Amino acid sequence: MEEVETAEELLVKQHRKEKKDLQAKIQSMKNAVAKNDKKRRKQLTEDIAKLEAELTQKHENELKQFQNSSSVEEVSDAMDSVSLANDEEKTDSSMQARTSKAQKRRDKKAALEKERENRIAEAEVENLAGSRHQEGLKLRQKLMERHLQIKEISSDGHCMYRAVEDQLTERGAPLSLKELRTQTAQYMRSHADDFLPFLTDPNSGDMYTADEFEKYCNDVADTAAWGGQLELKALSQVLQLPIEVIQAESPSVIIGEEYGKPPITLVYMRHAYGLGEHYNSVEPLKDLANEEEG
Repeated sequence: MEEVETAEELLVKQHRKEKKDLQAKIQSMKNAVAKNDKKRRKQLTEDIAKLEAELTQKHENELKQFQNSSSVEEVSDAMDSVSLANDEEKTDSSMQARTSKAQKRRDKKAALEKERENRIAEAEVENLAGSRHQEGLKLRQKLMERHLQIKEISSDGHCMYRAVEDQLTERGAPLSLKELRTQTAQYMRSHADDFLPFLTDPNSGDMYTADEFEKYCNDVADTAAWGGQLELKALSQVLQLPIEVIQAESPSVIIGEEYGKPPITLVYMRHAYGLGEHYNSVEPLKDLANEEEG
């Protein structure tokens, strides 16, 4: 018996087609603008980003509408299809009894493929509605307004320091990951009064002892301990630079504004990976002309 596609699967299939059609349209737009016309190519980059964002938003709205109230007509059609398929199955029951081993293998393969497609469809539906996707969409919009885009940093516990390292390298004043961690720990040790009040035992709620604080600083210097706002504060003082942190749900935070220099810019992502929080760097929004020439 042939399986009937659900309304959800039909919606996902429609979204895939619309994405494919958009990509064809984007390619046509690229072909219509000369590669050496950098002004129009830059505008084209922004137009394409806007089209992609609008299509993503359209798909999200359709998905939410579907999840809130499934169409009665779709359900009725699906039931009619199932009934028709059942009638056909009864008619062909004697033939199915003589199905060859080869046919059974083909049926099993088709069933496995169908199951795989269903899992993909479910994953796409979940991703569209998920926190990670929503966060990424908002961050891309914020960055696009500033002609920036995310520069991915590996998620290995060093992400905050690697993002700062990347920004410093772009400025022509590089410091290694090890140097950044070591100098952060040294600054925190020498200014313990500025950091100790914010470090407490998660079980007792008591402020760290001197020994516990020393261990914390050792971990900052010598392990892949994740860095947060305290470490950013120390880094800002060490580098004597402001550090801006762009977030999806909140206004940007600038640490070390007193230095009055162009800030290092990081992107904070709460839902980036299964482990949770993550920092990325940023880079200029790529211009299509320069990208294609490269």
